[in-house]
Amino acid sequence: MMSTFKVLLCGAELSRVDAEQEQLGRRIHYSQNDLVEYSPVTEKHLTAGMTVRKLCSAAITMSDTTAAKLILTTIRGPKELTAFLHNMGDHVTRLDRWEPELNEAIPNDERDTTMPAAMATTLRKLLTGELLTPASRQQLIDWMEAVKVPGPLLRSALPAGWFIADNSGAGERGSRGIIAALGPDGKPSRIVVIYTTVSQATFIWWVRQCM
Repeated sequence: MMSTFKVLLCGAELSRVDAEQEQLGRRIHYSQNDLVEYSPVTEKHLTAGMTVRKLCSAAITMSDTTAAKLILTTIRGPKELTAFLHNMGDHVTRLDRWEPELNEAIPNDERDTTMPAAMATTLRKLLTGELLTPASRQQLIDWMEAVKVPGPLLRSALPAGWFIADNSGAGERGSRGIIAALGPDGKPSRIVVIYTTVSQATFIWWVRQCM
């Protein structure tokens, strides 16, 4: 899954908010020792800490690794995220490790993996289904729409005026992934999921095959 798991992670956190088990405004404090590689947002807020809302925003929009680590800690780790997905009916997608190890993409290793169809179904449930409240669904879409990391990818291939909310990931062995909700008229009516690894084709080539 690489960094695309962060959308699922924050979806799980929003589910906890809806169940009144968490608050988006709760401030989480952390130290220099908690920082891990690639933390462009969290490294700037060591003194004051960050709210759950800001941490999810940093995890999705900037792929901040420490932000994801802190949110994953609040839901009690990878196994609990996998259990959340299973309860949604997704028995394919699984998270086993923390970053950066989950980005290894070792051939034939099922850890930290999904399948495009499973991810697409789960993403649709989170963004357009009844699993989350309308406010939480919109919050997740807003975070994805504000993503700064994917660059052109799907956005470069979209017809003019189309809406897109996306998230991407990169791992070892040339592995890439992108998940997106997109469509005309400002509505996320289509779900696109692409994962590639050990491929001779460029990622942009794969993207254009889906458009």
